[in-house]
Amino acid sequence: MVNRFGRFRSAQVRSLTGKYPRSVAGQVFALQVAVVVLLVAAAVLALVVQSRHDSSAEARSRSIAVAQTFAHSPGLLAALKAPDPSKVLQPLTEAGRKAAGVDFIVVTDKQGIRYTHPRPDLIGKRFVGTIEPSLAGRVYTESVNGPLGREVQAIVPVHDHARVVALVAAGMKVKHVTGVVARQIPIILGAGAVALGVATSGTALVARRLRRQTHRLGPAEMTRMYEHHDAVLHAVREGVLITSEDGRLLLANDEARRLLELPLDAEGRYISDLPSLDPGMVELLTSGRAATDEVLLAGSTLLAVNQRSTDRHGGPQGTVATLRDSTELRALSGRAENARERLRLLYDAGLGIGTTLDVVRTAEELTKIAVPRLADFVTVDLADPVLHGDEPTGTNMDMRRTAVRGIRDDHPLYELGQLIGFLPSTPQARAFATGRPELVPDLSAAPGWLAQDPERTRMIVHYGIHSLITVPLQARGVILGMAEFWRSEKPQPFEEDDLSLAEELVARAAVSIDNARRYTREHVMAVTLQRSLLPRALPEQSALDVAHRYLPALSGVSGDWFDVIPLPGSRVALVVGDVVGHGLHAAATMGRLRTAVHNFSTLDLPPDEILSHLDDLIGRIDQEEAETTADAGIIGATCLYAIYDPVSRHCAMARAGHPLPALVRPDGSVSFPDLPAGPPLGLGGMPFETAELEVAEGTQLVLYTDGLIEDRTRDIDVGIELLRQALACHPDRSPEESCQAVLDALLPGRPKDDVALLIARTRAIPPDRVADWDVPFDPAAVAGTRAVVAEKLDDWGLSELAFATELVISELITNAIRYASAPVTVRLLYDRTLTCEVADSSSTSPHLRHAAVMDEGGRGLFLVARLTERWGTRYTPRGKVLWAEMSLPRSGGSADGTAWSDILDAEL
Repeated sequence: MVNRFGRFRSAQVRSLTGKYPRSVAGQVFALQVAVVVLLVAAAVLALVVQSRHDSSAEARSRSIAVAQTFAHSPGLLAALKAPDPSKVLQPLTEAGRKAAGVDFIVVTDKQGIRYTHPRPDLIGKRFVGTIEPSLAGRVYTESVNGPLGREVQAIVPVHDHARVVALVAAGMKVKHVTGVVARQIPIILGAGAVALGVATSGTALVARRLRRQTHRLGPAEMTRMYEHHDAVLHAVREGVLITSEDGRLLLANDEARRLLELPLDAEGRYISDLPSLDPGMVELLTSGRAATDEVLLAGSTLLAVNQRSTDRHGGPQGTVATLRDSTELRALSGRAENARERLRLLYDAGLGIGTTLDVVRTAEELTKIAVPRLADFVTVDLADPVLHGDEPTGTNMDMRRTAVRGIRDDHPLYELGQLIGFLPSTPQARAFATGRPELVPDLSAAPGWLAQDPERTRMIVHYGIHSLITVPLQARGVILGMAEFWRSEKPQPFEEDDLSLAEELVARAAVSIDNARRYTREHVMAVTLQRSLLPRALPEQSALDVAHRYLPALSGVSGDWFDVIPLPGSRVALVVGDVVGHGLHAAATMGRLRTAVHNFSTLDLPPDEILSHLDDLIGRIDQEEAETTADAGIIGATCLYAIYDPVSRHCAMARAGHPLPALVRPDGSVSFPDLPAGPPLGLGGMPFETAELEVAEGTQLVLYTDGLIEDRTRDIDVGIELLRQALACHPDRSPEESCQAVLDALLPGRPKDDVALLIARTRAIPPDRVADWDVPFDPAAVAGTRAVVAEKLDDWGLSELAFATELVISELITNAIRYASAPVTVRLLYDRTLTCEVADSSSTSPHLRHAAVMDEGGRGLFLVARLTERWGTRYTPRGKVLWAEMSLPRSGGSADGTAWSDILDAEL
């Protein structure tokens, strides 16, 4: 029965091993595990022996140390001389034994009789051990069977003046010594187990990597693989070469031998000694450098060579190269590469041509794209009207050279900016007439082109330019100019493929040039319209010294505007505004707003009421455009309106969504007054507020639009700080100089948005040029007022105006007393004109009318209108002011305005 089971078990094992034969990696793994186990076992045994030896040595050392310490302790000799040494020493030895960690400390006399012992019943009995060496003065250690069992003890003599008087023995039981070793064995075994586990894991990982690298191939499979190695190597249609580090040919398959025409004994020889190899091939194979599809010549065959180092994955030093015949593939890939390059050129042209709405820049972009990828030199000639935004006439062949680019700058082609008239026999003229491109393969054999300018064309041919393609720049059926492509470096002339590519490039550029031309026309029209709507000259006035700047945007005009409007009483209104949007519509809206501001200013309203009227106006404009145009956008604008009075030096300001103005005080400090913001014009429904400031004489008021301080590359706070720095610390600088300094600091280049800048330095009318009186509310007071007015005019040297001024004052005061209410005041203002003002507390305004022949009254305001340059009514919070301005006498003695004869002859 047992034999049958053994035979069955052996057959089963043979079956398993035959089905799953142990691989080399498995055998190596088992051997490594066995070696690791033996090494760990030997290490554990050695550690146990060493640990026991070290523990015994430690026990002896501790016993000796304890015994010596107690033998030399103070008071031991005195205790030995006591009548009862055991009574004194027994407590001390027990305390020392426990503190030192030993099993016993025994003190004996020279005969070995114990004074102390852990067991008190053994005191007075003889010590078990060898005492002779210690009596001789030496320290002696031994292992004995004592009262406590097997003991390791040390015996130390006690000296009294070099004489041994007693002995001290200390020791430990052997089981305690071996217990230390027993406690260390689990640690040692655990460390050995961990080491075994780590070694086993590492071995398993290495074995697994080995199995993965060999794809679990056994010896038979590996043998079959190497048997087929040569067959596979020599059957591939790609040459394989393996060279050593010193340049020897180690292996060459049949395809490599055929491609390189290697001799039969080539393997083992140096690469440089093989005569059939091309020098380039020798250099590559001996250099050891990496190569990827590097094309080399081998006889008449083009080979694509790839080379890599063989030591990249731990192999021996050397290189492996593969060779592939690419003669036919090279020709096909060359044509494919040309097609890809053409497509890439067209793609780049779509991105690089027409990036700006500038005619000249677009022409330059065409030349930049085409040189040198299509031609060595490219020129663009445009009709003069195109450069100014107009359409060409279509009959004139004179063109302006707009762009030139080439691989060199010393070319003899026509210079940039030259006006060229092409003869009818030239390719340019034929292309212009037919609208189709022209290809001239050989310029030296083109008599029509040579006749254009014989001297220059001869220079062009001698320079090496030999082929030409000329393509008309045509958009919407209109020829805008010509583009010429010149070849000099390549000996081959232009081909039909080049002609189609040039035609495609020019077609794209022509559309961009036409767009830029139309934009230029609209831009010029918008700029012209806007400049015509802006003030061409500032009015004369004495309250402010004003300077201004207006800069249109780089990409188009918008609705920025400014204005200086004289008001009655030597006051001046300053206006700066910005209409949302760009183009003609924004410029036209700006013109309407500027006209409205002038009209509203004649009403002499406060700034907040002016802005309210403008807000209503823009709301009506939006409504009108919404009713007429479905896609009309909402119009919006910002505005700042300020009124400066040189008499009181007060400035009233209100703003509608506009940036804060800057004030430059006479000491050079700059501030931005905190004015109520107010909504932008056109929103409606929100009130505006007026803020009044008292400004010192010489203060500069700086009004501007947002294009001055806003920029995409910086925050608005940065722009305001730059404006502050440009204005600060220059109190004596004129407004004109301040304008230029601000633009230099904030706008070093062409602005991207329109900029309007207005800087006004305030002046003040001297007090001796202003006179005012309170008039009693009585018609009889008119005569007295006329007298003091005449006296003041004499003081000012204006006696020639006394008669007219008295009439005007009389009529205005009489009108106020008759139709208004008290109080009534009179003010004379001597400035560029003589201004007469009569104020009362009524809000009723008189009106000029023509009196009938039989009417007794109604002619007073008529006389005022005839005697003065202007007159009107200004409303105040306390009533109204009737004012009239009279021209000052000329240097010849007469006054401007209406002649006295006209007044006397007038029908009253």
